[in-house]
Amino acid sequence: MTANTFGVTLIGMVLATYLPRLLPLLLPTGRPLPIWLERWLKLVPYAALGALIFPGILTVDPQRPWLGLIGGLAAILVSWKWNNLVITVIIAFLVVYILS
Repeated sequence: MTANTFGVTLIGMVLATYLPRLLPLLLPTGRPLPIWLERWLKLVPYAALGALIFPGILTVDPQRPWLGLIGGLAAILVSWKWNNLVITVIIAFLVVYILS
C-alpha cells in the first residue's frame, strides 16, 4: 500500500466515523424533519443489518453457497410469519445443519 493510498483510506475512514456523529449536532432540534428524510432514516437500520448479515450468508460453506441462501430464506420466512428472533435463529440454524 502506497503512502497516498494509505492517506486516502485514512481520510475516508475518518469521515465515515466522524460524519454520523457530527450530523445530529448540526441538525436543528426545534424543527421537524421532512417526511422523506424521516422515511429514509427509518430504513437505515434494516440496510445496515442486511449489510452485516448477507456476506455471512454467502460464506457459510464456500463449496456449497446455496446452504446459506436457503438458511437465509428460511430466516426471512420464519421472521415474517412469527416475528420472533429466537425462533428465527433456531430454525435457520436447523435448516442449514440438516441440509449440511
